[in-house]
Amino acid sequence: MRRLAPLLLAGALLGPLAPLPAQAEKLVSTVSSNEVAISSNFVGAQLTLFGNIEPETGATQKYVEGPFHVMVVVTGPLQDRVARLKEQRLGIWMNAEQTVFRDFPSYYHVLASGKLTDITDQRTLDELNILPEAQARLTATPGKADAALFGRELVRLMTDQGYFAVNELGVVFRSETLYSAQVNLPSDVPPGPYLARTYLFKDGKVIAEYSEGFSVRKTGFERFLGLAAQQQPLLYGLVAVILALFTGWLGGVVFKR
Repeated sequence: MRRLAPLLLAGALLGPLAPLPAQAEKLVSTVSSNEVAISSNFVGAQLTLFGNIEPETGATQKYVEGPFHVMVVVTGPLQDRVARLKEQRLGIWMNAEQTVFRDFPSYYHVLASGKLTDITDQRTLDELNILPEAQARLTATPGKADAALFGRELVRLMTDQGYFAVNELGVVFRSETLYSAQVNLPSDVPPGPYLARTYLFKDGKVIAEYSEGFSVRKTGFERFLGLAAQQQPLLYGLVAVILALFTGWLGGVVFKR
């Protein structure tokens, strides 16, 4: 089930892709860790994705010929997001219009071996929905005339917080066919399934793809609180009250001395 979740995530996000042309190359890739554990002292993590370009199985050629370019799109858990417009009315800031984005990525990083528009044209980027702005367009509630405006602001806020990013120097070729990419996860990274989808480009065209998943999960007491809040709200409330009472009592003892 853990392996299935990232694949479902990819299908929901990217939708049907155009069929790839006949190809003689394939991608072989792996990530440095299949699971990232969040504990009380978690300050973020960095994963390394390693990949190699090889001849397709059954191909008559023994070597591949470049030059190649690689893009890696890392997508985090899908969540519903609401973007609201605040307006000042009678001296009070209030929520006015809003747009809901269904199954919006909580984390979206694009890593590339060069400038995106040098690797391929804008049309291909739009067809593959690679740019962060495309995620807002795909997930906005249908029928909203101002969804584009709200989408741009939502992507901007996610970028400012470090959840969205485009790093055109994020993929480094170690040889003509061997490459690596650094995936940086912030300290408040959302837990859940993640998917890294790699695109191999040659002469501006996608000639191969590869997808692999990893997970981010809470461990220890943090995991207990997270599960309790969702599955056992009464128990979670009791624990919160007990912790609050204990903290208050301990603070009184310390300051009394």
